[in-house]
Amino acid sequence: MAPHPLHFFKHPTDALALPEKFTYPFNYTPHTLCVMASGEVQDYLRTRTDWAEELSEGKMFGVLVVQTDTGELGFLAAFSGNLAGWNDHEYFVPPVFDLLQKDGFFKVEEREITAINHRIRQLSHAPEYLACQASLKEETHRAKAELAEQKALLKANKAAREERRNSHPSLSENELAEMVRVSQFEKAEYKRLEKRWQNRLAELQQEATIFHTEIERLKAERKAKSAALQQKLFDSFQMLNSKGEAKGLCYIFAQTAQKTPPAGAGECAAPKLLQYAFLHGLKPIAMAEFWWGDSPKTEIRRHGLFYPACKGKCEPILGHMLQGMELDTDPQRQTTALNAEIEILYEDDYLLIIHKPSGLLSVPGKSSHDSAYQRIRERYPDATGPLVVHRLDMSTSGLLLIAKTKEVHKSLQAQFKGRSIRKRYIALLDGLIQENAGSIDLPLASDYNHRPRQMVDRKNGKPALTLWRVLERTAQHTRIEFTPVTGRTHQLRVHAAHPLGLNVPIVGDELYGRKAERLYLHAEYLEFVHPVTGDVVKVERKAEF
Repeated sequence: MAPHPLHFFKHPTDALALPEKFTYPFNYTPHTLCVMASGEVQDYLRTRTDWAEELSEGKMFGVLVVQTDTGELGFLAAFSGNLAGWNDHEYFVPPVFDLLQKDGFFKVEEREITAINHRIRQLSHAPEYLACQASLKEETHRAKAELAEQKALLKANKAAREERRNSHPSLSENELAEMVRVSQFEKAEYKRLEKRWQNRLAELQQEATIFHTEIERLKAERKAKSAALQQKLFDSFQMLNSKGEAKGLCYIFAQTAQKTPPAGAGECAAPKLLQYAFLHGLKPIAMAEFWWGDSPKTEIRRHGLFYPACKGKCEPILGHMLQGMELDTDPQRQTTALNAEIEILYEDDYLLIIHKPSGLLSVPGKSSHDSAYQRIRERYPDATGPLVVHRLDMSTSGLLLIAKTKEVHKSLQAQFKGRSIRKRYIALLDGLIQENAGSIDLPLASDYNHRPRQMVDRKNGKPALTLWRVLERTAQHTRIEFTPVTGRTHQLRVHAAHPLGLNVPIVGDELYGRKAERLYLHAEYLEFVHPVTGDVVKVERKAEF
C-alpha cells in the first residue's frame, strides 16, 4: 500500500471562504481551492518525465479538497483507470479495489481465462482439425457434384425409356418389364451412392465434431468464468457514502435503466476520491476533474480544462456516495432566461418566427418546465400540434420556427428533413483559425457515458456537414458564419471544437471548451417556403455579440 496521499496546500488558504455546499459533480465551476489543488497536481505531473509519453495521450485527473478532524485543509488527487500500467501510485489515492494485484483473485482468474483462450486457439488451429475441415469441405463438394451427375443421368435415362415406349407401342411385355427392372436398378444404385457419401461425410463430420465439441465446451467454460469473475469484481467495489453505508456496484446499477455496471465502473477519479475520504474520516469540501494531454480521437477534451464527472459510469455511483451531503444546485435547474422575453419577428395565421434568448430551453426539460414551447402554448392556447418545428440548444440564441397547426408543422418538418430550409449561424470562437472558409464533414453520435455530449464516430455516427467562413478576426477571437447542411445535435459546437474540425471551441461552450457568461452561438437567419402561401419567407436577426 502506498503512503498516505493527503497533501497540504503550499500556499496559504486562510483568506479563502469554504463553499457552503459540496460540488454538484455533473455541472460546476471549480472552487478556487480546487483550482489551487489542480495546479499543484499539474506541477507534479510535469516532474514525471517517465510518464510523459502516456500523459501526452491524455488522461482525466481529479482533486478533492478535504478537511481533517482537526480542521486542517488539504486535498487528495486521483486519476481515472490506471497509469503507467499500475493503479496505485504514492501521490494519488489508491483504487477502490486493486484489480491489478499480482496474486489477487482477479489476476489469478484472469490467467485461468487466458489459458482457456490459449487452448481454444490451439484447438482451432490444430493441423488435424484444419485438415479434417478441409477434407469435409472438399468431400462435401465432391458428393454434391457426383450425386447431381447421377441424378441427371437418371433423369436422362428415364426420358429415353419414356421416348422408347411412346415411339414403339408394340414393345413386348418382357421388354417393358426389362425397362422397369433397369429403372429400379438405377434408382437403387443412386440410393447406394447416396448412402456411401452419407457414411463418408459422417465419418469426417465425427472427426471434426470431436474438436468442435471441445472448443464449444471451452467457450462455455470461458463464458461462465468471465461472468462469475465480472460479478465477483463488481461485488468487490463496495462504495461508501457519508453515512458509512456501503453498496456494491451490482446493487447500485440494478436500480438504473442499464441494470448492469459498465466496464470500468468505479475506476474513475471521483469515486476513488470520495471512497478514500470516507474511509479515512476526511470531510469532503469541494471536487473538480481536469483533462491532461491530447484530446481523444472521438471525444473532445482540452488540455488543462475542467470537466464534469461522467454520467454513464459515475452518475449512479455518485448518486449513492453523495447521499447525506448537501450539494450545490445543478445550474441546469436554474433557468437563466426567466426575465428574458421571447421576441416575435414574423407572424401570420399559420406560423411565427421568434427570437429565443440564450438560457431558455426550446422545449420543456427534465428539470425545467419553462421553455419557448411553454411560453408560446400559453400565448396561443388554441394552436394545435407540437408547435416547435426544430430546436436550439438552451445556451444558443436566435430564430426558432413555430407552427400553429399540425398540418403546417408536418410540412415545415418535411422541409427540414429535405434540407431545403436555409439556416445561418454566427459564432465567436475562443481563438484564431488560419483558413478563411471551408467545410467540416464529421459524423456524430451520442456519447452515452457523458450525456448530453456528442462525439465523432465514423462507424456508427450520423452524417454531419457544416460550411463555414470567417467574418472577422480580433486579437483573441474569430467571428465566424456557420451554414449547417445537416442538423445534428451539437453539430456546430463539435465541428468547431474537435481537432479534426476547426480545433477552436465556441466562446462559452462549457461542454467542449470553457465556460463564459453565455454560449456565443446565434441562429441568425432562416429561409423557407411558406407551407400555405408558397411564398419564400426570409427572416434575419443579428447577433447581440
